[in-house]
Amino acid sequence: MTPPPSANNALVLFSGGQDSTTCLVWALERFTRVETVGFTYGQRHVAEMEARPTILAELRKTLRWAERLGADHVLSLAVLADIGGSALTDDVAIEMGEKGLPTTFVPGRNLLFLTTAAALATRRGIKDLVGGMCETDFSGYPDCRRTTLDAVEKSLALGFDDPFTIHTPLMHIDKAETWALAERLGGREFVELIIADTVTCYRGDRSQRHVWGFGCGVCPACELRASGFERYAAGATTL
Repeated sequence: MTPPPSANNALVLFSGGQDSTTCLVWALERFTRVETVGFTYGQRHVAEMEARPTILAELRKTLRWAERLGADHVLSLAVLADIGGSALTDDVAIEMGEKGLPTTFVPGRNLLFLTTAAALATRRGIKDLVGGMCETDFSGYPDCRRTTLDAVEKSLALGFDDPFTIHTPLMHIDKAETWALAERLGGREFVELIIADTVTCYRGDRSQRHVWGFGCGVCPACELRASGFERYAAGATTL
């Protein structure tokens, strides 16, 4: 049975990475009920998905969030692996590809994520979607830009004949500011959870722990996370 729509519910696109975990707590601070959705699409860095249950279990230990954190959902978008051609789904080198986009770009991924999330949200009586897309520290992915998401928001309203709001708390802040936001939301304890449990590495490397968390340390995602943490730890940014 579809629950009645509520202005106090949100659905967070939750991958198990640093950004989506930060967005999840951002939502928990603002909505009375928060559900999560993750996507399997044949991604090689499956360690992110494997980290999700641990992160959710840790967040449920925090009393002010435990009652707000609702159901978790995992949906398959295997068509992205069927299409292939990305370093995140195929054995392809991580490098700059055509049109100035890195080979880690998965065409249409965020568009499919948001459309599928909206379909799930409709069944759950939810009108607010939350994602970790960012156009400040990013790899130039066109589906991470706020202008793209504004267009998606309008398309969802037309296609579902119902308004949706897409929240992007990280859209205009850099990675150092994302670390600072995490501390403001949940203190050092939450920062430590991000370091210990989230996975942002494109290779899904959990064998090496750095001061900023686990990762190969050399892929673009690790480099971005490491440089942001260095500036955050040095007190170069506050939020």
